[in-house]
Amino acid sequence: MGWWIALAVIATLVVAWAYFTAQRLNRLHIRTDSALQNLQASLDRRASLAEALVPEAEAAARAILAMDYPVHALDHRARAEERLEGILAGMPVPRQVVDASARVELARRFYNDAVTDTRALRTRPAVRVLRLGGTAPLPVYFELPSAREGRESRANPEERPEGA
Repeated sequence: MGWWIALAVIATLVVAWAYFTAQRLNRLHIRTDSALQNLQASLDRRASLAEALVPEAEAAARAILAMDYPVHALDHRARAEERLEGILAGMPVPRQVVDASARVELARRFYNDAVTDTRALRTRPAVRVLRLGGTAPLPVYFELPSAREGRESRANPEERPEGA
């Protein structure tokens, strides 16, 4: 009779672990989705500023803003952003665009951190066997070209704050 109780306790512990792990995974997916929305908003803001303030980047920025990027097509967005970054890399840019680029980098880091945490839990063998991730797609990383050196030094001197 004692082994039935032990089996019931073990089964209860496994079910409780699965329940709490599924909740944690759900919160991680929500965090990842929120970080992705913030990243897309930051990218859109930088493209809008580049379109308005940098005539040489107007066409590339307009192309980015005109396209509808579904969540699963982050690689297409990264390629479009790489083209814009290539245009901005060779010229002095207004301070607003530099600040927007810094916000993009922060948003990218937050998103990739959320993806790392979500993937770490989703790829555990027990989570995969029990299918605790449900039907949600495994999130993917968003990589932009590495930050260009001297971004701050390329800002227009008249746009720099005093003392910079």
